[in-house]
Amino acid sequence: MLGWALIFFILALAAGYLGFVAFAGLAAGIAKVLFLVFLLLLVIGFVMRALRGQSVT
Repeated sequence: MLGWALIFFILALAAGYLGFVAFAGLAAGIAKVLFLVFLLLLVIGFVMRALRGQSVT
């Protein structure tokens, strides 16, 4: 998930540099959503492991 977010972020940077503003905005929006989903799943995973008594590190 994080890998896809980074790919879309780099794609947004490249598109913005080349002048494709609409495409850059779309790619940046997708990257934001993927990153937030990644963070949400990471926190849920940490909480689930902590509730089971396993190490979260």
